[in-house]
Amino acid sequence: MTTSPGTGPAEAARPTSLSPSRASDFMRCPLLYRFRVIDKLPEKPSAAATRGTLVHAVLERLFDHPAQERTAPRAKALIPGQWDRLVEAKPELTELFPGDDGGVGLAGWLEEAESLVDRWFTLEDPTRLEPVEREFFVETELDSGLRLRGIIDRVDVAPTGEVRIVDYKTGKAPRPEYAEGALFQMKFYALVVWRLKRVVPRRLQLVYLGSGDVITYDPVVEDLERMERKLLALWEAIKEATESGDWRPRPTKLCGWCDHQAVCPEFGGTPPVYPLVISPGHRVEVAPASPVVERSEES
Repeated sequence: MTTSPGTGPAEAARPTSLSPSRASDFMRCPLLYRFRVIDKLPEKPSAAATRGTLVHAVLERLFDHPAQERTAPRAKALIPGQWDRLVEAKPELTELFPGDDGGVGLAGWLEEAESLVDRWFTLEDPTRLEPVEREFFVETELDSGLRLRGIIDRVDVAPTGEVRIVDYKTGKAPRPEYAEGALFQMKFYALVVWRLKRVVPRRLQLVYLGSGDVITYDPVVEDLERMERKLLALWEAIKEATESGDWRPRPTKLCGWCDHQAVCPEFGGTPPVYPLVISPGHRVEVAPASPVVERSEES
């Protein structure tokens, strides 16, 4: 059994922080967390996730314009330029539309992005919004030493000081029985803001552009305390798996979309050699992980 390219003891690092996306990865499948965080196995870009990134960029940049200019035509006019910026940063994105034949094609894909931007204007009025923060990187360290970090799409602050955290989703709203899972990310952000600013956000708001739904939740201190306890328990489980090297796959319906089936035991594959197992009596110093926060794929 050999180690996959790009992984090995000299390049692997123990997890040092937790983001909403990586916390969700571990809860969904510990082995997936390992592949992404420790092994750093490459993943193919997806059209859905890339469209989400594009739409987020457009909605962020729209607020660079004066309120009266924040119109749907103006927003849609930003799409080609933001797509060019994405491709310049990640040329591999062009592989999503090879030869632009078959399937939706680039033109159709961009039209879908336009439709999502159009729908946003039926849900919120940007001429009446003045976000305090956009694409806001937040990070805090809990008393336990656990570092939490993430990127908040938008933070609004009312004249009275009340804080609203807003997140855009380009997919469809979940069924009511799954709403709590959808709010996990928002409560995570609320906890970080509370620890940083000593202010409990007044409202958490999920804007689903795929279905035209808006889900809101008004947290209280007890919610955030429960979230902190949940994250601490999750972090203990991650640390235990990191030290033991025991990362169990957790099969679900989502496995069909996983990029790592070839190295997953559930599909007959063999994971790469675990790069953090240390021989008894030896100590290996590993450089800390870089502070990069990936956007959640469902964004």
